Amino acid sequence: MVDTLRTLEQQKQEFKQKKLIASPIAGLIAWLIVGISALVFPERITVWVLFIATGSIVYLAMGISKFTGENYLEKHKPKNTFDKLFLLTVAQALLVYSIAIPFFLVDYTSLALTVGILTGLMWLPLTWIIDHWVGIFHSITRTILVLALWYLFPSHRFIAIPIAIVILYIISIIILMNRKIST
Repeated sequence: MVDTLRTLEQQKQEFKQKKLIASPIAGLIAWLIVGISALVFPERITVWVLFIATGSIVYLAMGISKFTGENYLEKHKPKNTFDKLFLLTVAQALLVYSIAIPFFLVDYTSLALTVGILTGLMWLPLTWIIDHWVGIFHSITRTILVLALWYLFPSHRFIAIPIAIVILYIISIIILMNRKIST
């Protein structure tokens, strides 16, 4: 239940005060694992690593949030409408597997493309929630990079795309850590 004593604008300001780095760190780790897998294992194993690693980002973020001070599972903090909205964007990202899986069954290399782009779309609403350009930057740059790399490196898609996503996560985390939080 949402705390009705605080206005939406007050809740938005509270949400904006958060570091917001646990989820990007989890995404970075997941895509790093995918890239390493592609270097070490055959692609038929790497596709399963990609499914499992990217599908686990939310759970990994929950654990990491305890170390970043965000603590997603804190039960005693007041409910915030924007926490719920953010979790819905995570659910949206998970639902895109319904697009990725049929294409994967036709061309398994499409998985790096579809999951790489579709799970990056959850960054767009973040821009509005925190009134900062990092979400637009991440989503648009990620889409362009993943699409370009998918075409440019057809035999190295499971290496090139995860590397680009990891680098983009590093840049986005740095931006988030250095953003000016308005009140």
